Amino acid sequence: MTTKNFLTLFAIVTITIGTVSCKKDNTDDTIAAEIETTFEATGNQAVADNLNQDDGEVMEEAAARNGMLGGLGGCVGILTNNWIGSCAVVTVTGTFPAKNIKIDFGTGCTFPTGVNAITRKGIINILLTDSLRAFNSKATITFDNYYVNDFKREGTIVRTNTTLAGSSTRSHNRTVTGGKITAPNGRYWLHTANLDITQTEGVATICDIKDDVYTISGTRSTTNAEGRTRTSTTQTPLQKKTSCENIDQGILKIQGPNHFAILDFGNGTCDRLATISIDGRPARPIFLR
Repeated sequence: MTTKNFLTLFAIVTITIGTVSCKKDNTDDTIAAEIETTFEATGNQAVADNLNQDDGEVMEEAAARNGMLGGLGGCVGILTNNWIGSCAVVTVTGTFPAKNIKIDFGTGCTFPTGVNAITRKGIINILLTDSLRAFNSKATITFDNYYVNDFKREGTIVRTNTTLAGSSTRSHNRTVTGGKITAPNGRYWLHTANLDITQTEGVATICDIKDDVYTISGTRSTTNAEGRTRTSTTQTPLQKKTSCENIDQGILKIQGPNHFAILDFGNGTCDRLATISIDGRPARPIFLR
């Protein structure tokens, strides 16, 4: 082989190897970026689930305080967790099927205190067609410049009571449409959900909502600011105790384009922690809010 032919062949091989290497690097970078997107979306989903449940508990407490919980029999008073605190102003107007509850947390209302403190500000608006425990009653939640621990809430939540007459449990369906959460750092994501929620403990103590425990199953999706979407399905129903500020148990699977994430809320211990694992890799801890 002449020197000229060898150099020509060497140049072709070098270009080919460089092209393959470049494609491999680009592919690896794309996969890494997709995995990071899934990790971010999984964390966002954990926050969204937690905040959606918080909205529901604030609504239930407001309804209980104002005689709109329903199914209370001879209760003289309702035992609550007082999540609303004494600094919020609750205003009730209208009549069923268009009764309105306005909960105004002003510029900031914190309860409880300590490491698990929750600060809410702004307004939650609730439209009720009937008492919350009445079959097929609907409660529609919207927000007016509303924040929970500096996470801004937007969108519409509709809770539909699905408890059948004579049932030993209570249940409802919750849909989230047009959901948007903006984090304290300014980054936002969109979210939707269709969830079925069942009360598993505290049904018999109708005058006390402090001992209530719920399980949550269904589908959800989050879309980040760049328009990338991830969907999640329930592997093990989530658990939310009204006595705890956060979801404390349950597992979600979040599907990526060529991988998946597992979001684990824990073993029932009341804390702010959850973990995320990608394709079985070592789990990374996150804070729920």
